[in-house]
Amino acid sequence: MAKKDPRIDAYIAEAAPFAQPILRHLRKLVHTACPEVQETMKWRIPHFDYHGIMLGMAAFKEHCSIGFWKGQLILGKRAGSDGGMGHFGKVTSLKDVPSDKRFIEYVRKAAALNKQGIKKPADLKPRSARPELTIPEYFRTALRKNKKAAATFAGFSYTNKKEYLDWLTEAKREETRAKRLKNTIDWLAEGKPRNWKYLN
Repeated sequence: MAKKDPRIDAYIAEAAPFAQPILRHLRKLVHTACPEVQETMKWRIPHFDYHGIMLGMAAFKEHCSIGFWKGQLILGKRAGSDGGMGHFGKVTSLKDVPSDKRFIEYVRKAAALNKQGIKKPADLKPRSARPELTIPEYFRTALRKNKKAAATFAGFSYTNKKEYLDWLTEAKREETRAKRLKNTIDWLAEGKPRNWKYLN
């Protein structure tokens, strides 16, 4: 039996009460389907690996999300196509996910694809080029004064950077912008994305 990651135990314990039985049950099914699975935390959410990433699950304030890394090959659809960020939409109870038998089949298929070395396909929808992000001078100045915040911002994905920049530049009043700038620097110094309050 594969070893369980205590960080996932903690993640489940800290999740909303509705989410805990969902996460526990799915975790159990993953171990049933693939006894050699390796548990880990990636991008701050529980992941299950076997010869590479198989799937991840996340708990939010009002729903859970489950996504297979190679979901296009397993389910024939991209993550997020049902709403939410996973493959089964916004999960609020075990009724929102496939039957145990079907879910175990999906996990076994994910394990087989990884063992065979089959790569994750590119997105079905071609991505358009992203516009370059414009960083206001007042934000650059604030980042120069806080190395931790600057390092976090530099390491963030395009989307995480854009969320902060949009929030700052949408402020209409000077005092609102100043307050948002202070929050931004504080949160970045703590390694937090803009919407960190909604991650759990």
